[in-house]
Amino acid sequence: MQKRFIPLFLNVKIIAYCLLFAAYCLLSACATTVDLDLLRQDVFKLQKESLTIKNELNSLKEKTEGVAKEESFNVVRQSQAEIQSLLSNVSKDIQILSGRFDENKYFTEKTLKDSAAETNFIKEQITGIEGQIKDIKDRLDSMEVQTKQQKESLKEHAKENGKKPEETEKEIKLEPAKPVPSADKKAKYDEAYNIFKDKRYKEAREKFEVFIKEFPGDELSDNAHYWIAETYYNEKDYESAILAYETLLKKYPDSSKTPGALLKQGLSFIEIGDKKTGKVILEQLIERYPDSRESKLAKQHIENITKNTRKKEMAKR
Repeated sequence: MQKRFIPLFLNVKIIAYCLLFAAYCLLSACATTVDLDLLRQDVFKLQKESLTIKNELNSLKEKTEGVAKEESFNVVRQSQAEIQSLLSNVSKDIQILSGRFDENKYFTEKTLKDSAAETNFIKEQITGIEGQIKDIKDRLDSMEVQTKQQKESLKEHAKENGKKPEETEKEIKLEPAKPVPSADKKAKYDEAYNIFKDKRYKEAREKFEVFIKEFPGDELSDNAHYWIAETYYNEKDYESAILAYETLLKKYPDSSKTPGALLKQGLSFIEIGDKKTGKVILEQLIERYPDSRESKLAKQHIENITKNTRKKEMAKR
């Protein structure tokens, strides 16, 4: 618009000057001094108006260029804002995918560890059963030997007295085989528990493991598994504690130690930095055992996690 207007104005100006010059030339011969003065005044006015219009055009041009530049800048800013928003969304998606990948990786490793732990546990049980079978077999062999010895003794005694073996058996009562005294289960369990209370966690763990091997399926086995997990937890070996608690939860889901195992397993996940899984386990505890003491503690820990998360979000802002 400006480029078209300026040449048009210049053409008009040139034509005006030409007309004035022509008029001046025509009238120079016959014009009076007064007419010439008037003509000069008109020419001066035209020049002045031309200069004013030129200044206004320059000012308008500067303003128009400024507006164009500002609009260009706004377009660039808007484009940058859109790109930044897109990058932010992509970054969030990457973080979510990364979190899911880490979670799947952890549970895969956990499953493998669980499988290895269960395999070792089964092997230990089989070894324990084989030992018990061997012990029973040895006892039977010993009893068989004793029986043979007693029969031979009866025969010899019958020969010496001139009696038949059947008559001798009636006269001599066989002494019953003395039963092998069974180990005091409660005493062994109490010994391991007292060692645990003395904070000798490794030794206590070994004692509880021996107890489980010697008395598999005993009514105190679930407690023994729980205290084994507690030894790891108190040693701050949280990954081993998680696996030990999981063994208890799978083998004895209705145990009285289940609420405590869920609480400590959730806290163990939080300690290793997996707050999401820890929170899920604590919520599971609250849902299954709402009136338990462990449920109240779980609610407090969830509230603390929520508060800390909010503080971090506020700090980022």
